[in-house]
Amino acid sequence: MHTDLSDLLQLLDLTELEPDLYQGEGRNIVGPRIFGGQVLGQALRAASHSVPGRTAHSLQSYFLRPGDARDAIIYRVERVRDGQTFSTRRVVAEQRGRPIFDLSASFTLPAEGPSHQCDAPVPEGPDGLLTEQELNRRYLEHEDISENFRNAMLRRKPLEMRPVVKRHPLRPEPAPPLRQVWMRAPETLPEDPVLHQCILAYVSDHSLMGTAMLPHGLSFLTRDHQMASLDHALWFHRPVNINDWLFYQSDSPIATDGRGFNRGQIFNQRGELVASVAQEGLMRKM
Repeated sequence: MHTDLSDLLQLLDLTELEPDLYQGEGRNIVGPRIFGGQVLGQALRAASHSVPGRTAHSLQSYFLRPGDARDAIIYRVERVRDGQTFSTRRVVAEQRGRPIFDLSASFTLPAEGPSHQCDAPVPEGPDGLLTEQELNRRYLEHEDISENFRNAMLRRKPLEMRPVVKRHPLRPEPAPPLRQVWMRAPETLPEDPVLHQCILAYVSDHSLMGTAMLPHGLSFLTRDHQMASLDHALWFHRPVNINDWLFYQSDSPIATDGRGFNRGQIFNQRGELVASVAQEGLMRKM
C-alpha cells in the first residue's frame, strides 16, 4: 500500500478514547507486520499529548512482538514524572490485549548551556540525486518479478528520500556498513515542533537495520535469514524541520551473536547535528 505524506499525517492523528488512552490506525506499509517507525511515531505522539509546551529530547523503546498491520493499535500513556524542567512518560502499545511495543520518553524545555558537536560529514548534496523510487524503477525495469512485488518496491513514501550511493534492491552485494541519504517532506508542513519530531521518529527507522546487513550482502528479502528490529533509541539535539533537507548517515560498528548494531546521525544542511539514533536488530540464519 502507498503511504504518502497525507497518509502519514493521518496515521499520527490518534483517536483519544479517554484521558491518556489513544487508538492508532494500523497500516500495511512494508508488509503484514507493522513498520517499526509507525509505532515509534504514534507512541511519541500519544506521549506528547500529555506534556503541552514541552518537546521530546530522548526516547528508548523495545519492539516486543510483531504488530499486525490489519488491526488498530491501543496506546496507554503513563505519566511517570513531571518536574520543573523534565517530564517522563511511558507508553505501551497493545494489540488484542497484548503489548507489542514499549517506549519511555523524556520531554523538556529549552535551556542554555555549553555547546559543542562533532565534525559534520561533507556529502554530495541532494540536487541531482535520484529518489529511491526513481532508482528502483530503473533497476527493476528489466527484472522478471510479480506486478504486486514491483508495485511494493515502487510505492510512494511520505518523505522524499535521495540515497547518495545507488544499490540494486534485489541484488545486494557486500559493501561497507554505511548508508547516506537526504530526506525532506515533499510538501510544506505546519510549524508544529511535535509533529516534526514524530515524523523524524517515523523515518529514523527507515533502512537503519539494513546498515548492518551491508557487509554480508543481505537484505530484508533474503529468505534464509531472520531480520527484525529489537529496540530503538532516539535523541533530539536541536529543533527538527522536516520541510528542509536533512542528511541521515548511519553505520554499523559490529554484528555478532545473531544481532546487528546500528547508529545514525541526522544533520541539517548547515551541518548542525539535529538528532542521533541507535538500534540493535535480530540478524541470524534460519
